[in-house]
Amino acid sequence: MAPRAVALVSCCVLVCLFLFVNCVSACSYTREELLNIRTLTPTDLLPVFLAPAADLVHFLAQKVRRRRRGRRAGALARLRRRGSRTALPGIFLSNASSLCNKMDELKLLMRIKDFSTSCVLCFTETWFRKETPDSALLLEGFQLFRADRDLALSGERAGGGVCFYINSDWCTDVTVISQHCSPALEYLFINCRPFYSPREFASFILASVYISPDADVREAQRTLADCIQQVERTYPDALVIVLGDFNQSNLRYELPRYKQFIKCPTRAENTLDHCYTTVKDAYRAVPRAALGLSDHVMVHLIPTYRQKLKLTKPSVSTTKRWTSEAVEELRTCLDTTDWDMFKGATHDLDEYTDTVTSYIHFCEERILPTRTRVSYSNDKPWFTPRLRQIRKEKEAALKSGDRDCYREAKYRFSKELRRAKSVYSEKLQQQFTANDSASVWRGLRQITDYRPQASKGQDDKALCQSLPLHYARFDTSSAMPNTSPPPSATAPMDLTPSKAVPSSSPPPLTISPPPPITYHQFPPSSPPSFAISEQDVRRQFARLNPRKAPGPDGVSPSTLRHCAEELTPVFTDIFNSSLESCQVPACLKTSTIVPVPKKPRITGLNDYRPVALTSVVMKSLERLILPHLKSITTPLLDPLQFAYRANRSVDDAVNLALHSTLQHLDSPGTYARILFVDFSSAFNTIRPALLQDKLSQLSVPDSLCRWITHFLTDRRQYVRLGKTVSDSVSISTGSPQGCVLSPLLFSLYTNCCTSSHQSVKMIKFADDTTLIGLISNGDETAYRREVARLVSWCGHNNLQLNAQKTVEMIVDFRKVTAPLPPLALMDSPITIADSFRFLGTTITRDLKWEPTISSLIKKAQQRMFFLRKLRKLKPPPRMLAQFYTAIIESILTSSITVWFAGATVRDRLRLQRVVRAAEKVIGCRLPSIQDLYISRTRRCAGRITADPSHPGHGLFSPLPSGRRLRSIRTKTSRYTNSFFPSATRLLNTK
Repeated sequence: MAPRAVALVSCCVLVCLFLFVNCVSACSYTREELLNIRTLTPTDLLPVFLAPAADLVHFLAQKVRRRRRGRRAGALARLRRRGSRTALPGIFLSNASSLCNKMDELKLLMRIKDFSTSCVLCFTETWFRKETPDSALLLEGFQLFRADRDLALSGERAGGGVCFYINSDWCTDVTVISQHCSPALEYLFINCRPFYSPREFASFILASVYISPDADVREAQRTLADCIQQVERTYPDALVIVLGDFNQSNLRYELPRYKQFIKCPTRAENTLDHCYTTVKDAYRAVPRAALGLSDHVMVHLIPTYRQKLKLTKPSVSTTKRWTSEAVEELRTCLDTTDWDMFKGATHDLDEYTDTVTSYIHFCEERILPTRTRVSYSNDKPWFTPRLRQIRKEKEAALKSGDRDCYREAKYRFSKELRRAKSVYSEKLQQQFTANDSASVWRGLRQITDYRPQASKGQDDKALCQSLPLHYARFDTSSAMPNTSPPPSATAPMDLTPSKAVPSSSPPPLTISPPPPITYHQFPPSSPPSFAISEQDVRRQFARLNPRKAPGPDGVSPSTLRHCAEELTPVFTDIFNSSLESCQVPACLKTSTIVPVPKKPRITGLNDYRPVALTSVVMKSLERLILPHLKSITTPLLDPLQFAYRANRSVDDAVNLALHSTLQHLDSPGTYARILFVDFSSAFNTIRPALLQDKLSQLSVPDSLCRWITHFLTDRRQYVRLGKTVSDSVSISTGSPQGCVLSPLLFSLYTNCCTSSHQSVKMIKFADDTTLIGLISNGDETAYRREVARLVSWCGHNNLQLNAQKTVEMIVDFRKVTAPLPPLALMDSPITIADSFRFLGTTITRDLKWEPTISSLIKKAQQRMFFLRKLRKLKPPPRMLAQFYTAIIESILTSSITVWFAGATVRDRLRLQRVVRAAEKVIGCRLPSIQDLYISRTRRCAGRITADPSHPGHGLFSPLPSGRRLRSIRTKTSRYTNSFFPSATRLLNTK
């Protein structure tokens, strides 16, 4: 075997040597072949004897198919694929620290595709001098815009400076807006109108900013914020992108609506380079290698924003056309109907009502014509059919390549667009003059794109079938007869807390057995507590909003409003028959549950809020009963229940809670524990039998009590999720969220839940319950006793406490404090919070208002965009001022009587800066924040002093002279700047 192996190896060596010698001898080229080597193919360069083999390999490579792969995902892959046609410009940002020394490196970076195809290159600390010509700084395919440091204005040594490189493939229409140089701040603003941009942005305003490390940060931030707001007023349709080296400063305080997108460290462990804009999820920042010896890394800002047109699908809606001819025909049809025939042919009230509503729905479907419309997210009310036709002609001229034809079509489109906007502006002014506020408001929302979108649930059949059972989990219709009355506010209560711990899907209560329900047998008829007249029904039908959706019975509010005269007699008869028999027709109790997500990310069934769509006819009947029920129960309601009552508001509840707390904290050695209680689906836990007993104790007539009980029992409801409808479920517990009577019924249901100790206050606003324990000398006995009573009361009345969302806040200003013992609710420890959003106002444990004011300023600045956009239509200043009052001023003055007196001077100046910005947009004077606070405080205090039943009425006590009020004695500035002492001073200086 060894000689054969040696011979084989020798043969292989000889063959390789032969091929090498022949290849070298064959691979000889002429001078012409070497000069034209770029034009030759690899096959032409091979020797003649290897060319056929190369052709065979090339043929086989073409035949072998590669496995196809889909497009790569990710923001960077989309950016590379789209190039310069991205929704937002791709940006490279860096602190160069002398860019002149790094021009060679920049030119080398141009070989990298990501860098050369980037839309914008932004550099700070360029260190350019006036003597440096632009020709020495140019990059191929980019335009240079620079703002060098002026030594006379900056007062510092050479350095600083900012610049932009704009890619010519992305934009060539670039103008410099402003530039600034001072010891604290350097910036350059440019306006770019690229070849491609989303429709929501007319242009992009880029700002390069440099704030030196030893600058006055507050002065720099204020100057930059003023410039940004001025740019927003001048270019309301543009998107402002602020880039640069901010060092220790931050725009979050001056412009809270601007979001910062660079989260990675840019110098050592600190993030000194920032990128701000108002668009959510605009960029993703990726660190790159630093330029030269710069101590800042280069940041690649990859756009992740998706334009609205791609996010929102066009909506297809079919609506009924309420023309004058159709309305007249419907009136004639209903007027000639013999309603007595329906009553005589039916056997009971349910069949009678169902027949009448079905007939009305049938007439409506048969007579009224329908119209199908496709609407897009960027539709404008002035975009007429003629304007659409001209736009199509302009696009056809562009595709044809005829420049003259395209120029003419473009001119005609611009002229028609200006005319359409002018016509629509005149239409709005006419509606404004005619005091048609609803039409004006709809037009303003369309112009400004102010369309708050309600989140919609997914179209899932399994979810749609599981939600009805989840919403009916509190139903106790199978309970045994009631044998023991529920505890009242004065009766002693069981202090043993429940052992059940609520979760995302609350289990049944495991406390002592609650009193079950007793269903009363109604007599066939009884004298009603009151009668409904035809005039009341006609007036109620005439007030209906025709834009509301019809209920499960199919009777639309438009039909009831347009045909009120024809339908009033039959529905008056149905309403009075219902009150007389103490029964509610089954078709009027049926409801459609539309689940509304409570938060963007759904984690369980509890994250869907059940909003009931009920019959419009039933809502009209409830509105007729509501005033009568209020007139009976209002004098007997808990004075600390502030919801759904005349001369009560959210501000009153917060002010009274703060007054009790601050008055107590004025004494030494005191602190307060505030428990914010959360219920699990409070409205769905009402027991009709218990409610009937409570209504009887409040002197409600027995016939009305039984009518309400029948209204809440045996209700059919089903869930509609998109186009999917679940099976119907019958429940006899709870009150639907969407009924007119539900809020008042819940207030009456919890009316007996009050505090029995003067050191514990229980503030209620519907189902928002707050327990305030005023602790002195460390004695928490009364506070803990009231918490136990609340738990026991909830167990006996079928209300489930959500311990996971119930939080406690401790307000303690003592110099020497010790850890306080935690509070447990149903064997579950309560979370201690540093701040809590109480009825729309953020309250912190130190009782400072900076978080609340910052939140309000952020919302107001976001809505300033709509005001600037509205100004482009050139409406009268009066209309702009009304829009400001309704949209922006309402935000700035939200609960202003609660927090303004205790706000710092700096926070007041921040609020007033928003008002001054609005004045520049509108062009007229607007009320200052101080004036609004004074007027609203005096008005609120005047309401309280005029209402003896108000719980705060006794705090405004007049002096013997009757001309002034007695001042409230205070010791601390916190208490002095609260509502009641401040209102007393304002009323005395009036």
